[in-house]
Amino acid sequence: MTEYKPFKEGKVREIYDVGDALILVATDRISCFDYILKNEITKKGTVLTQMSKFWFDYTSDIVPNHMITTDVKEMPEFFNQARFEGKSMMVKKLTMLPVECIVRGYITGSGWKSYKKDGTVCGIILPEGLKESDKLPEPIYTPSTKAEIGDHDENISFEQSIVHLEKAFPGKGEEYATKLRDYTIALYKKCADYALGKGIIIADTKFEFGLNENGEIVLGDEMLTPDSSRFWPADVYEPGKSQPSFDKQFARDWLKSDANENKEEPEKWFLPADIAEKTINKYLEAYEMLTGKEL
Repeated sequence: MTEYKPFKEGKVREIYDVGDALILVATDRISCFDYILKNEITKKGTVLTQMSKFWFDYTSDIVPNHMITTDVKEMPEFFNQARFEGKSMMVKKLTMLPVECIVRGYITGSGWKSYKKDGTVCGIILPEGLKESDKLPEPIYTPSTKAEIGDHDENISFEQSIVHLEKAFPGKGEEYATKLRDYTIALYKKCADYALGKGIIIADTKFEFGLNENGEIVLGDEMLTPDSSRFWPADVYEPGKSQPSFDKQFARDWLKSDANENKEEPEKWFLPADIAEKTINKYLEAYEMLTGKEL
């Protein structure tokens, strides 16, 4: 049996090269404020992989995606181990496009801070009088650069995204930038409408795209997980304040609270069992509400 080692490892994911495809493994690690915690959150990797699978299937009519299979039996024998079951996705190799495609349907987070300052988000002028967490009249596309590790992503305008893509792909900047914007808005609208019908507001999210061997734009990376999106429960949604969410905000809040005796020493961060359990329950609840299935 051929043994494989990840050729790239992020805070949460491991990427394996198996020749003509890649295998993305979402581990049970959890990172908060850019620190990997000493805990593993059981089932977290499975939720991330299976939720991406659900959305890739649901949106394949809008844009093709990189997913081949999540069945480890269809992967090289090395991946037929319990530790890879449910957490692994075999995907096509893509040449990734150097733009993060962010879409915002509600005003929150850094967008809210920017709006309070000058009435704009990433240079887009918004109506006056919006409250925190308000739904925007139309979703807005606010791309960013994809920074090297250690640097921060930088918000850019649509026009700047054309220049950025043109540098990487001469003669294709405007075409690629326009397609990325249109795909991003179309994906968000379809998925946000679906999620609202299941009791979840998708406040914002990000997508990443690449080119396949034929030069076609393909959706890659992960899709609409609690790690890449803000999910709010619709039944308690109330504009004018921040909203409870189905993500790791619960763990973040505990780490910054006085209950954490190591709050000033992130290298020692460890979640107590009850906080870890409540965190994964948020992820599982979102998965079950959206898919109608239990993991």
